[in-house]
Amino acid sequence: MIKKIAVALGVVLGVLVAPVPAGAALPVVDMEAVLKAAQIDPRRADTAITPGSGDSVLQVERALSAKGLLPSTYVDGHFGTRTVDAYAAYQRSLGYTGLDASGFPGPTSIQKLGENRYTVTRLVSAGSRTTYHSATMNTRTKAMLVEAERLLGRTLGITQGSYTTSNPGSAGTHDGGGALDISVSGMTSTTRTTVARVLRQVGFAAWIRTPDQGFDYHIHAIALADPDLSTAAQHQAGDYYLGYNGLANRGPDDGPVVTPKETWEEYQR
Repeated sequence: MIKKIAVALGVVLGVLVAPVPAGAALPVVDMEAVLKAAQIDPRRADTAITPGSGDSVLQVERALSAKGLLPSTYVDGHFGTRTVDAYAAYQRSLGYTGLDASGFPGPTSIQKLGENRYTVTRLVSAGSRTTYHSATMNTRTKAMLVEAERLLGRTLGITQGSYTTSNPGSAGTHDGGGALDISVSGMTSTTRTTVARVLRQVGFAAWIRTPDQGFDYHIHAIALADPDLSTAAQHQAGDYYLGYNGLANRGPDDGPVVTPKETWEEYQR
Protein backbone atom coordinates (compact mmCIF):
# COMPACT_ATOMS: atom_id res chain seq x y z
CA MET A 1 0.00 0.00 0.00
CA ILE A 2 2.82 2.43 0.88
CA LYS A 3 4.49 1.70 -2.44
CA LYS A 4 1.25 2.36 -4.32
CA ILE A 5 0.82 5.69 -2.54
CA ALA A 6 4.40 6.68 -3.34
CA VAL A 7 3.97 5.87 -7.01
CA ALA A 8 0.68 7.75 -7.17
CA LEU A 9 2.27 10.77 -5.48
CA GLY A 10 5.13 10.68 -7.97
CA VAL A 11 2.70 10.79 -10.88
CA VAL A 12 0.81 13.72 -9.32
CA LEU A 13 4.09 15.63 -8.98
CA GLY A 14 4.86 14.96 -12.63
CA VAL A 15 7.64 12.44 -12.02
CA LEU A 16 7.51 8.86 -13.21
CA VAL A 17 9.34 7.16 -10.34
CA ALA A 18 9.89 3.87 -12.14
CA PRO A 19 10.02 2.58 -15.71
CA VAL A 20 6.78 1.39 -17.25
CA PRO A 21 6.25 -2.27 -16.23
CA ALA A 22 7.17 -4.93 -18.79
CA GLY A 23 4.27 -5.66 -21.10
CA ALA A 24 2.49 -2.37 -20.41
CA ALA A 25 1.78 0.02 -23.29
CA LEU A 26 4.38 2.74 -23.40
CA PRO A 27 3.39 6.41 -23.74
CA VAL A 28 4.21 8.07 -27.04
CA VAL A 29 6.52 11.05 -27.50
CA ASP A 30 6.08 13.19 -30.62
CA MET A 31 9.60 14.32 -31.56
CA GLU A 32 8.30 17.13 -33.76
CA ALA A 33 6.39 18.53 -30.78
CA VAL A 34 9.42 18.23 -28.49
CA LEU A 35 11.64 20.06 -30.99
CA LYS A 36 9.09 22.84 -31.32
CA ALA A 37 8.99 23.32 -27.57
CA ALA A 38 12.79 23.13 -27.29
CA GLN A 39 13.03 26.07 -29.69
CA ILE A 40 10.25 28.21 -28.25
CA ASP A 41 10.18 27.60 -24.49
CA PRO A 42 13.69 28.84 -23.63
CA ARG A 43 12.85 32.13 -25.36
CA ARG A 44 9.63 32.73 -23.44
CA ALA A 45 9.43 35.23 -20.60
CA ASP A 46 7.23 32.78 -18.68
CA THR A 47 6.88 29.03 -18.19
CA ALA A 48 3.97 28.56 -20.57
CA ILE A 49 3.66 25.22 -22.35
CA THR A 50 3.86 25.22 -26.13
CA PRO A 51 0.46 24.02 -27.42
CA GLY A 52 0.50 20.37 -28.47
CA SER A 53 3.90 19.73 -26.88
CA GLY A 54 3.24 19.41 -23.17
CA ASP A 55 2.55 15.67 -22.93
CA SER A 56 5.59 14.72 -25.01
CA VAL A 57 7.91 17.11 -23.18
CA LEU A 58 6.63 15.77 -19.87
CA GLN A 59 7.66 12.22 -20.80
CA VAL A 60 11.15 13.41 -21.77
CA GLU A 61 11.48 15.37 -18.53
CA ARG A 62 10.36 12.38 -16.47
CA ALA A 63 13.05 10.28 -18.11
CA LEU A 64 15.67 12.95 -17.41
CA SER A 65 14.49 13.22 -13.82
CA ALA A 66 14.68 9.44 -13.38
CA LYS A 67 18.36 9.68 -14.36
CA GLY A 68 18.95 12.33 -11.71
CA LEU A 69 19.54 15.05 -14.30
CA LEU A 70 16.46 17.22 -13.76
CA PRO A 71 14.90 18.20 -10.40
CA SER A 72 11.23 17.25 -10.11
CA THR A 73 10.34 20.95 -9.83
CA TYR A 74 11.08 21.32 -13.53
CA VAL A 75 9.12 18.28 -14.70
CA ASP A 76 6.26 20.42 -15.95
CA GLY A 77 5.93 20.08 -19.74
CA HIS A 78 7.84 23.33 -20.34
CA PHE A 79 11.13 22.74 -22.19
CA GLY A 80 12.89 25.66 -20.54
CA THR A 81 16.55 26.33 -19.90
CA ARG A 82 16.77 23.85 -17.03
CA THR A 83 15.42 21.09 -19.27
CA VAL A 84 17.85 22.14 -22.01
CA ASP A 85 20.73 21.88 -19.52
CA ALA A 86 19.53 18.48 -18.31
CA TYR A 87 19.19 17.17 -21.86
CA ALA A 88 22.67 18.45 -22.69
CA ALA A 89 24.02 16.61 -19.65
CA TYR A 90 22.31 13.45 -20.88
CA GLN A 91 23.85 13.89 -24.34
CA ARG A 92 27.30 14.29 -22.75
CA SER A 93 26.70 11.11 -20.76
CA LEU A 94 26.35 9.34 -24.12
CA GLY A 95 29.75 10.65 -25.16
CA TYR A 96 28.44 13.46 -27.38
CA THR A 97 30.30 16.75 -27.59
CA GLY A 98 29.94 20.13 -29.26
CA LEU A 99 26.93 20.51 -31.52
CA ASP A 100 25.65 17.05 -30.53
CA ALA A 101 25.49 18.06 -26.86
CA SER A 102 23.66 21.37 -27.15
CA GLY A 103 20.55 20.21 -25.28
CA PHE A 104 18.52 20.10 -28.50
CA PRO A 105 17.14 16.56 -28.98
CA GLY A 106 18.30 14.42 -31.88
CA PRO A 107 16.60 11.24 -33.12
CA THR A 108 19.15 8.87 -31.55
CA SER A 109 19.32 10.48 -28.11
CA ILE A 110 15.57 10.96 -27.70
CA GLN A 111 14.93 7.31 -28.52
CA LYS A 112 17.71 6.06 -26.26
CA LEU A 113 16.45 8.21 -23.39
CA GLY A 114 13.02 6.64 -23.81
CA GLU A 115 14.09 2.99 -23.58
CA ASN A 116 11.50 1.15 -21.46
CA ARG A 117 9.72 4.48 -20.84
CA TYR A 118 8.21 5.77 -24.07
CA THR A 119 8.17 5.25 -27.81
CA VAL A 120 8.92 8.02 -30.31
CA THR A 121 6.80 9.04 -33.28
CA ARG A 122 7.39 11.66 -35.99
CA LEU A 123 11.15 11.34 -35.87
CA VAL A 124 13.06 14.23 -37.43
CA SER A 125 16.53 13.75 -38.93
CA ALA A 126 18.83 16.39 -40.40
CA GLY A 127 20.28 13.79 -42.74
CA SER A 128 23.84 13.74 -43.99
CA ARG A 129 25.95 16.71 -45.04
CA THR A 130 25.97 17.51 -48.73
CA THR A 131 26.92 20.30 -51.12
CA TYR A 132 24.32 22.24 -53.09
CA HIS A 133 24.96 25.44 -55.06
CA SER A 134 28.59 25.19 -53.83
CA ALA A 135 27.45 25.48 -50.20
CA THR A 136 27.50 22.92 -47.38
CA MET A 137 24.15 21.96 -45.87
CA ASN A 138 22.35 18.81 -44.78
CA THR A 139 19.96 16.82 -46.93
CA ARG A 140 16.87 18.05 -45.08
CA THR A 141 17.83 21.68 -45.69
CA LYS A 142 18.63 20.93 -49.32
CA ALA A 143 15.21 19.35 -49.83
CA MET A 144 13.57 22.45 -48.37
CA LEU A 145 15.61 24.75 -50.60
CA VAL A 146 14.86 22.69 -53.72
CA GLU A 147 11.14 22.92 -52.98
CA ALA A 148 11.36 26.68 -52.46
CA GLU A 149 13.15 27.02 -55.80
CA ARG A 150 10.46 24.92 -57.46
CA LEU A 151 7.72 27.15 -56.10
CA LEU A 152 9.60 30.30 -57.08
CA GLY A 153 10.62 29.03 -60.50
CA ARG A 154 14.15 30.26 -59.99
CA THR A 155 17.52 29.20 -58.57
CA LEU A 156 18.71 30.84 -55.36
CA GLY A 157 22.34 31.72 -54.74
CA ILE A 158 23.87 30.83 -51.37
CA THR A 159 26.40 33.23 -49.86
CA GLN A 160 26.89 31.23 -46.66
CA GLY A 161 25.87 27.66 -45.94
CA SER A 162 25.71 25.55 -42.80
CA TYR A 163 28.39 24.01 -40.55
CA THR A 164 30.68 26.99 -41.06
CA THR A 165 32.26 29.66 -38.86
CA SER A 166 33.62 31.68 -41.80
CA ASN A 167 31.58 34.80 -40.98
CA PRO A 168 31.98 36.09 -37.40
CA GLY A 169 29.07 38.45 -38.01
CA SER A 170 26.72 35.47 -38.04
CA ALA A 171 27.07 35.14 -34.25
CA GLY A 172 27.21 31.34 -34.37
CA THR A 173 23.98 30.76 -36.28
CA HIS A 174 25.81 28.93 -39.09
CA ASP A 175 27.92 26.76 -36.78
CA GLY A 176 25.37 23.96 -37.10
CA GLY A 177 22.90 22.79 -39.71
CA GLY A 178 19.79 24.40 -41.15
CA ALA A 179 21.28 27.89 -41.61
CA LEU A 180 21.59 29.64 -44.99
CA ASP A 181 22.30 33.15 -46.21
CA ILE A 182 20.74 33.72 -49.63
CA SER A 183 21.85 36.27 -52.19
CA VAL A 184 19.34 38.90 -53.26
CA SER A 185 21.58 40.33 -55.97
CA GLY A 186 19.49 41.68 -58.83
CA MET A 187 16.21 41.20 -56.96
CA THR A 188 13.65 43.97 -56.59
CA SER A 189 12.21 44.71 -53.15
CA THR A 190 9.05 42.84 -54.17
CA THR A 191 11.02 39.79 -55.28
CA ARG A 192 13.03 39.74 -52.04
CA THR A 193 9.79 39.68 -50.09
CA THR A 194 8.37 36.91 -52.28
CA VAL A 195 11.47 34.77 -51.78
CA ALA A 196 11.36 35.25 -48.01
CA ARG A 197 7.65 34.34 -47.98
CA VAL A 198 8.18 31.12 -49.93
CA LEU A 199 11.11 30.15 -47.70
CA ARG A 200 8.82 30.58 -44.71
CA GLN A 201 6.13 28.57 -46.44
CA VAL A 202 8.36 25.48 -46.74
CA GLY A 203 9.60 25.64 -43.14
CA PHE A 204 12.32 28.26 -42.79
CA ALA A 205 12.38 31.18 -40.41
CA ALA A 206 13.47 33.76 -43.00
CA TRP A 207 14.21 37.46 -42.76
CA ILE A 208 15.50 40.07 -45.21
CA ARG A 209 18.63 41.57 -43.67
CA THR A 210 19.39 45.18 -44.62
CA PRO A 211 22.15 47.81 -44.36
CA ASP A 212 20.06 49.63 -41.74
CA GLN A 213 20.51 46.54 -39.55
CA GLY A 214 24.26 46.47 -40.19
CA PHE A 215 24.26 43.87 -42.99
CA ASP A 216 24.66 43.75 -46.72
CA TYR A 217 21.30 42.93 -48.28
CA HIS A 218 20.62 39.20 -48.04
CA ILE A 219 18.00 36.76 -46.77
CA HIS A 220 18.87 34.89 -43.59
CA ALA A 221 17.08 31.54 -43.26
CA ILE A 222 16.94 28.99 -40.44
CA ALA A 223 15.33 25.59 -41.04
CA LEU A 224 12.83 25.15 -38.22
CA ALA A 225 13.29 22.00 -36.10
CA ASP A 226 16.55 20.96 -37.74
CA PRO A 227 18.13 18.68 -35.08
CA ASP A 228 21.57 20.05 -36.01
CA LEU A 229 20.75 23.71 -35.26
CA SER A 230 23.37 25.62 -33.30
CA THR A 231 22.18 27.17 -30.04
CA ALA A 232 22.10 30.62 -31.67
CA ALA A 233 20.00 29.25 -34.53
CA GLN A 234 17.65 27.50 -32.09
CA HIS A 235 17.07 30.86 -30.42
CA GLN A 236 16.33 32.52 -33.75
CA ALA A 237 13.84 29.78 -34.59
CA GLY A 238 12.13 30.25 -31.23
CA ASP A 239 11.99 34.02 -31.72
CA TYR A 240 10.43 33.52 -35.15
CA TYR A 241 7.59 31.53 -33.61
CA LEU A 242 7.16 34.22 -30.95
CA GLY A 243 6.96 37.06 -33.46
CA TYR A 244 10.47 38.54 -33.25
CA ASN A 245 12.98 39.51 -35.93
CA GLY A 246 15.73 37.03 -35.02
CA LEU A 247 18.18 39.79 -34.11
CA ALA A 248 19.77 40.55 -30.74
CA ASN A 249 17.38 43.47 -30.17
CA ARG A 250 14.40 41.07 -30.41
CA GLY A 251 12.41 43.63 -32.36
CA PRO A 252 9.06 42.79 -33.97
CA ASP A 253 9.14 40.36 -36.88
CA ASP A 254 9.69 42.41 -40.03
CA GLY A 255 9.23 39.56 -42.51
CA PRO A 256 6.23 38.59 -44.64
CA VAL A 257 3.32 37.11 -42.72
CA VAL A 258 2.84 33.38 -43.25
CA THR A 259 0.19 31.44 -41.36
CA PRO A 260 0.44 28.92 -39.97
CA LYS A 261 4.16 28.83 -39.25
CA GLU A 262 5.06 25.31 -40.32
CA THR A 263 8.08 23.05 -40.29
CA TRP A 264 9.23 21.13 -43.36
CA GLU A 265 7.48 18.00 -42.10
CA GLU A 266 4.21 19.88 -41.52
CA TYR A 267 4.46 21.49 -44.95
CA GLN A 268 4.86 18.08 -46.60
CA ARG A 269 1.76 16.77 -44.85
